[in-house]
Amino acid sequence: MGTGGRSGLRPGKGNPEGVAATPTAASSCQYRCIECNQEAKELYRDYNHGVLKITICKSCQKPVDKYIEYDPVIILINAILCKAQAYRHILFNTKINIHGKLCIFCLLCEAYLRWWQLQDSNQNTDPDDLIRYAKEWDFYRMFAIASLEQTAYFIGIFTFLWVERPMTTKKKPNFILLLKALLLSSYGKLLLIPAVIWEHDYTPLCLKLIKVFVLTSNFQAIRVTLNINRKLSFLAVMSGLLLESTMVYFFQRMEWDVGSNCAIYKSQDF
Repeated sequence: MGTGGRSGLRPGKGNPEGVAATPTAASSCQYRCIECNQEAKELYRDYNHGVLKITICKSCQKPVDKYIEYDPVIILINAILCKAQAYRHILFNTKINIHGKLCIFCLLCEAYLRWWQLQDSNQNTDPDDLIRYAKEWDFYRMFAIASLEQTAYFIGIFTFLWVERPMTTKKKPNFILLLKALLLSSYGKLLLIPAVIWEHDYTPLCLKLIKVFVLTSNFQAIRVTLNINRKLSFLAVMSGLLLESTMVYFFQRMEWDVGSNCAIYKSQDF
């Protein structure tokens, strides 16, 4: 098989006669079959002259990870379509270390949207330095509020899954991996950038659609990471959304937020 589309892969393992040996996956970081979620020791075997043979899963008798030969654009499209196989490939069989940077960037996008709507509602064109200084601190305030709301959302999810742990899995859930999966699956917030650039009369509808897409991606990330059913994943997302809405209500009562029309994660949006 060809070697195209394998950027970002972790090397598979193989050591038969005539087969080039490649590093073995660490015992604490096993590969997964993207079809049945069973652990696998290798993704492919690299024969001489760069010829690859994808490993067949012993459980489902399907390729462990067919995406290793797919173009990254195809993988991205499948992830946007929330296919479980694409999520397993990204979360278990690739090395991606952009969780923190992606989280900060998404929060900056959300903070900028709130700050932009706040400035648009004020309509204050005073060039005084004090006014500009106050506007700058408004952005920092929006960033802090967005961060607290997202933290509340994650805490709600983790709390529900911890309480329901006997139902979700017999072993202790990997909450660190789940956190990384949630951060990666929140990439939909990047759509806030074109929503601001191409401002039009349908912006509120676009924000609601972005919200639904992010929640759907988080739902799929929870289901794939913990290998639980759709009902528990849905309840986990709803628990996080409930706690986040409580945080939003608290900010509104304290008059720290920018109003009901400025944040994309408002309980009254649904």
